[in-house]
Amino acid sequence: MSSLLTNSAAMTALQTLSGTNKQMDTTQNRISTGYRVSDAADNAAYWSIATTMRSDNKALGAVQDALGLGAATVDVMYTALNSTVDVVSEIKAKVTAAAQPGVDRGKIQGEIDELQNQLQNIAASAVFNGENWLQFDSTDAGAAADREIVSSFTRTATGAVSLETTTVEITGTQLIDTNAANAGILDEDRSGTFTFAGASVTGTSLVDIDVNAAAADGDFSADMEVAVGLVDAVLSDITDAATNLGAIKNRIGLQQDFVSELKDSIDRGVGQLVDADMNAESTRLQALQVQQQLGIQALSIANGNSQNILSLFR
Repeated sequence: MSSLLTNSAAMTALQTLSGTNKQMDTTQNRISTGYRVSDAADNAAYWSIATTMRSDNKALGAVQDALGLGAATVDVMYTALNSTVDVVSEIKAKVTAAAQPGVDRGKIQGEIDELQNQLQNIAASAVFNGENWLQFDSTDAGAAADREIVSSFTRTATGAVSLETTTVEITGTQLIDTNAANAGILDEDRSGTFTFAGASVTGTSLVDIDVNAAAADGDFSADMEVAVGLVDAVLSDITDAATNLGAIKNRIGLQQDFVSELKDSIDRGVGQLVDADMNAESTRLQALQVQQQLGIQALSIANGNSQNILSLFR
């Protein structure tokens, strides 16, 4: 039945064209944003997961920065400790040489003095971002407190978040104590373990040992042996400190690699949830453009059917 009031064909064609236009709008939005799920209206569950994971990834980025700062600080301290090992080894060699009868102990002590000064310079200059783990006041609770390096961010299945840290016990790396307590490795009072019987060798720590304090006496040979033992004990303590710091340095490096890989994995996971497949979207867009053109043509034909009714009244 032909009707002037109701054009069923035009209505059907219009509904089809409207549906095609909506699909085209969705496809064009995906192409322009790059997201299949760009807001909660697209897919509430996926959008919620993606938003949370993006937030967690930003937190991991901050952890990565903290690890970088911690790694740089540890590297400075580790480098200084390694330099200290070389200098203490030189002092050990000089003290051993001073034990030889007939040598000029005054000149040897002059060299030892310079090496002792170098040790203090190394400890004082091992600073990064205002931090010095090798020289500080042991009686200052803030200065002597363990250092915490943020190393990870985790979220449990229940949604609870937590931060994990790597602890550095800097009391084990202290070389010089700026307080009179003399608790550092280099300035520690070791007279309880290494006691000099004579007056030709004096000092209670590595930084004040003197192998030319007076003329050689009857205890000189034994005192030189004690002096070598004191230097060797200091070298052993520094080696232990460097070993511990080296282990922490290696651990931080491994954690940096892990956090970097974890961030990439989260990015890939979020992408699989919300990113648009551009190959599919481009193909869909071309198909929709054809459908749109056909819909416009169908609507034009349906609207033209009403004009045919006029011919019945001519």
